[in-house]
Amino acid sequence: MAAGTAFLYRNTPPFYVVASFGTTRPYLQNHICHKIALIRQCRRVYAPFNLIDLADRVRSRQGRLTIRYYIHELLDVSHACTEEELTQDNHVDESVTVLEASPTSTVEDSSVEKCNENCGGIYNLPTIQVQSIQEQEALAATPAHPEGLRALYGTFFAGNIVEHIWNFAWPSAVAILHESLLPVAVISFVSKLLIFICGPWVGARLDSLPRVFAFNSLSVIQAVAQSVSAVALIYALRKPAISSSSVSVFLQQPWFLILLTMQAVERLAGLACGVAFERDWVVLLAGANRPIALAEANAMLSKVDYLCEMAGTSFYGFLLSKCNPTACLKMTAGIVIASLPIMIILAGCTDILSKGVLQRSKISKVRGTFESESDPATLSSRTFGTSSLEMLKHGWIQYLSQPALPVSLAAVFLYFNIALAPGSLMTSFLTQQAGMNPSTIGVFNGVGALMGFGATCLSATLIRKLGLLKAGASGLLFQVSLLAIAVSTFWSSSMATFHSYQFFLAAVVLSRLGQFTYEIIGGQILQTAVHPSQANTVGTTEVSLASLAELVMLGVAIIANDVSHFRYLTILSLAAVIGSTVAYYWWMSKAPTFPALDLHV
Repeated sequence: MAAGTAFLYRNTPPFYVVASFGTTRPYLQNHICHKIALIRQCRRVYAPFNLIDLADRVRSRQGRLTIRYYIHELLDVSHACTEEELTQDNHVDESVTVLEASPTSTVEDSSVEKCNENCGGIYNLPTIQVQSIQEQEALAATPAHPEGLRALYGTFFAGNIVEHIWNFAWPSAVAILHESLLPVAVISFVSKLLIFICGPWVGARLDSLPRVFAFNSLSVIQAVAQSVSAVALIYALRKPAISSSSVSVFLQQPWFLILLTMQAVERLAGLACGVAFERDWVVLLAGANRPIALAEANAMLSKVDYLCEMAGTSFYGFLLSKCNPTACLKMTAGIVIASLPIMIILAGCTDILSKGVLQRSKISKVRGTFESESDPATLSSRTFGTSSLEMLKHGWIQYLSQPALPVSLAAVFLYFNIALAPGSLMTSFLTQQAGMNPSTIGVFNGVGALMGFGATCLSATLIRKLGLLKAGASGLLFQVSLLAIAVSTFWSSSMATFHSYQFFLAAVVLSRLGQFTYEIIGGQILQTAVHPSQANTVGTTEVSLASLAELVMLGVAIIANDVSHFRYLTILSLAAVIGSTVAYYWWMSKAPTFPALDLHV
């Protein structure tokens, strides 16, 4: 990769010069606009100007040169003249340094003169002091906006704790209303189907709206859906005749149709908020070019999510032990309404403390303008008058054209693993076939959840030691190795002894550490590879594919509903994990050929 230097001169109509080491033909971009200059494919386009002559021109006009800014990447970048907007576009080349001609500079021009005297026809750049390895490591571990990141954690906690309380409240209420599992399954099926259909459209709409406004709107929609669902359930609990009706009559009740609709909307809004936080906001606040800080921020979000999951379910379980279901739903609705203004205020604080980095910059607008000239789909996606079908199509096009597509598909493949993971199928098998008591199964599920906490602590260390790409590969390799041991144990032995089941479950539980580690690291790869203007579209489309995978496996589980078929489901699950590993390793071998990616950190 050729290194280069970009000279920025501000006091006249701004011009930029980008030169590659090894050539004497730099690229000059002169623009009459005083606000925005565009640098596109700087290492591929050259103009017949001599770099040292141009440096002399800058020196003669200003007298001094100073290092103004260091950019991590410079590839096809829309460059604004203000410093804040410059920092918001992270897709620039790590080997490029921006120099600004400034009358307040402190760097003497002797280096340029010496270069002019000694170059002998091969013009070298001025000597530039660079950071040491220790300084670079310290910078990589320092968030770009630490105060805004702390406010983001608070906003994430406020939203997640309410969401997990509600996710435990509504299934328990429906289970009280009817003994069949079909109503809950129908609601889950419709929710996943809506996410698969509308996910890319919601992501494209999020990318076209201001971030804080979009989050506040989704929070209001989610809170309204949860409140209406709570009212419908309270109404149903006050009608005792409902529980004795058949399943078909139960599903045709008007209140159930309202609950079905509101739950689908609530799930879609909740997942969109999660994608915005985990794929967009945290990248801007931690810094896409600060891998250790970004890894630690991702780990903190995962820890907050696990904490909210445990605290939310425990809190509602405590309420159920003290109050009747109707009172519990009323208190839950009150918590939902009370938390809404708190989340809106915290989102505003996050924006203020991050100095407006969450605002859509002029760079995104300029980028969209230039892209729309050559891509009609992009133009249609950014126009509010476009049809929903066009935006949905554009969302899938953006997802399929991203350079890190195999990384996302590898994460989707992991959702096909339904047998070799703690869940309903594993619980049914251990209860009916192995004859285990509920306490042992509960310990198995609990230890599997604790692996998530271990992954949050392990991911940042792996990235620091191995780099981003190798850390993701190690997580998948660890998982597939342990699952292969588990499946071979399951098929080779009769599984008649308790020790055989213990060894099998131990391998499955430990494999969860590799899966959770890859989920965190794979998410960071996508955060780095996907431009912020497409983060929500790509993230929601990936969630849509994951929902489709869950729907497919739900159908497979319904077809293979006999416990004796569990051994074949283990083979299917292992094949899915192997496919995920192969896809990732193939992409990792091809990753250096993608010029827009610089993930070997």
